[in-house]
Amino acid sequence: MSLSPNIENKINTSFAAQSFMQTIGAEIDEIALGSVSITAPILQEFKQQQGFGHAALTFSLGDTAAGYAALSVMPETCEVLTTEMKINLLAPASGRLLIAKGRVIKPGRRLVIVQADVYALQDDDSTRHIALLTGSMIPVDISGK
Repeated sequence: MSLSPNIENKINTSFAAQSFMQTIGAEIDEIALGSVSITAPILQEFKQQQGFGHAALTFSLGDTAAGYAALSVMPETCEVLTTEMKINLLAPASGRLLIAKGRVIKPGRRLVIVQADVYALQDDDSTRHIALLTGSMIPVDISGK
């Protein structure tokens, strides 16, 4: 099964409306059925006191990638909201760019189980796995707004 062009457009339109993602310079890198990849530079404004990308930046990208992965398997009349998200920070967010790869583990009518891996692109173009997020999204029917 492939991703519907309407769903891909819905994800792109929704992402473009997220002012926070615009603020941090995030971009959607890839959209597929059950998976979404998002990148963002590690800007000086989003570093913590030791010079690493702030954990909030890592979490936001992972949560957003996982949420759009969930949305990719929903009917066109649905949105999703995060109901729970756990993060394991594996390494400091050093480098120049973060890459969040969200994926659906198990779709459901009431909950969608998701995961996201976040990587930091280093100055030598290698990547470092810096976080693993696991959570659940709840489908919200917007047809009767």
